[in-house]
Amino acid sequence: MKENKVNIREMTMEDFEEVHALWMGIHGFGIRSIDDSKEGVERFIRRNPTTSMVACENGRIVGAILCGHDGRRGCLYHVCVHEDYRKQGIGQKMVEACLAALKREHVNKVNLIAFKKNDVGNYFWQGMGWTFREDVNYYEYVTNEENQTIFNP
Repeated sequence: MKENKVNIREMTMEDFEEVHALWMGIHGFGIRSIDDSKEGVERFIRRNPTTSMVACENGRIVGAILCGHDGRRGCLYHVCVHEDYRKQGIGQKMVEACLAALKREHVNKVNLIAFKKNDVGNYFWQGMGWTFREDVNYYEYVTNEENQTIFNP
């Protein structure tokens, strides 16, 4: 494990190109054609200006989380750390920064979705002490069929 000097800070739209490139470089990462476009992320950041985070080392973004809330529940999306920087506590620090931002906005509960096949992610969330819910079903209704999820190879 190399020593890192990673800075965690709020994500801005100026980070979009680098964050999008990070997403595209992660095996199996799912990108939605509309929600994850520049316009979609800008809409999200405008609605949640202080809760999404990036991790930077030497001016390079090595991790990112989209984090927002509806006033009642927080939600984490696209939690990722570049493969070369994993297992250094960066993901944990970003999550903690998001949770602190949500707490400042009086959000008391946070949810996330991790695909069943995402072994790395599921291991991470279990290690962070998040509760796996077996008592709920998750439903989705798509209002725009053009908003397709494409998974990176």
